[in-house]
Amino acid sequence: MSDEVKEALPKVLIVDDSRMVRASIVRHLRDRFQVREEVDGEAGWEALVIDPEIQLVITDIGMPRLDGYGLLERIRSSKLSRVHDLPVVVISGEEDRESREKAYKLGANDFITKGIGATELLARIESLSRLAQTSRELEQSRAALAAQSPVDPTTGLATGAYLNWHAEQEMALAKRRGGDGRGAKTEISTMVVEIDHYDQLVQWHGQHVAQLVTRKLSKILATKVRKEDTVAQLAPDQFAVLSPSTDLVGCCAFALRLQRAIENLVMTYRDERIRISVTAGVACSSVDDVQTVSQLIGLAVQRAEQGRAAGGNKVVADQGEVGREFVERVFRQAVSIDHALLQLKAGATDEVIERLPEVVATLLPLLELLESRIHCGLPLDVLGQHASTAAAETYDPRRTSI
Repeated sequence: MSDEVKEALPKVLIVDDSRMVRASIVRHLRDRFQVREEVDGEAGWEALVIDPEIQLVITDIGMPRLDGYGLLERIRSSKLSRVHDLPVVVISGEEDRESREKAYKLGANDFITKGIGATELLARIESLSRLAQTSRELEQSRAALAAQSPVDPTTGLATGAYLNWHAEQEMALAKRRGGDGRGAKTEISTMVVEIDHYDQLVQWHGQHVAQLVTRKLSKILATKVRKEDTVAQLAPDQFAVLSPSTDLVGCCAFALRLQRAIENLVMTYRDERIRISVTAGVACSSVDDVQTVSQLIGLAVQRAEQGRAAGGNKVVADQGEVGREFVERVFRQAVSIDHALLQLKAGATDEVIERLPEVVATLLPLLELLESRIHCGLPLDVLGQHASTAAAETYDPRRTSI
């Protein structure tokens, strides 16, 4: 076989501490595949990181330094898509149902015994190799389509490229409005949401269950944001929400409602109840005084990481962790009609309802003037009574709407 033809063959990584086993597998595959050999999981992992040509992995289970299960876990938790999506075949010295089930749960594509016949081994490896090649081609097509479309065809959310483009447009608009001489200040807020303990979720329930959880969260986000908001998936466990014309408090209020809804969510898979929580990092263009989209999203990512490091299930803003008391305190301050209107646009209706007595009290002089001029029958007595008698009502923390 010429070197040119050999280099065109797909490359398989064989990881086994037995030289004889590696030699046996190589003998069966060398006419159809390029082969790379490593003696344990740690060496195999290093090979995967530095060698982008590897397209399939065959690994033993029992090995020094890092066993096959550990190698499989690293592969499936890798942030590199070329590594994360590699087909992995686990090979064992004997048929063991427990080992087989564990391997599949960790994300193995196939499980074979070392006594398998050459013909069957080759057929199964070739089948996985062809499937992987087709998946790569589809992914390349999807990436090409996504580069030209604002919507990711897989998630149904905005693409990362569109999120950045749209955010740049909104930032430019905010700067223009900020300097229009009318005192108006347009704000942009970003929320980055991460699924807590995602790696543990993969380890306990498998990659496929983790993907179902991710899909559920993406649907919740897509259906709960405003039309002018943009949602994009940044990583398997991470989403970004861009909210134009929304201040820090409004974004934090939405993050808290989302957090509470996820806490109350119970998913069932094969009669097993799965609960998750999320951590959100929030950044605002005016509060954080940032000029670029990358800075805004970067701050939100950092704050989400801070919340995750502190145990998760938190909302973190510029001053640290944010709770309901923060939102309530801000809304109890001197009322601003502009602020209330922004909250309505942001979907924070509950927060505005809590301040209706103060809103009415603020607007009452204007309403009285309107009534004196146009006599339209405004119920001033009722409004005045509402403003005076309902002002003592307090926030109800039991509200769980999102």
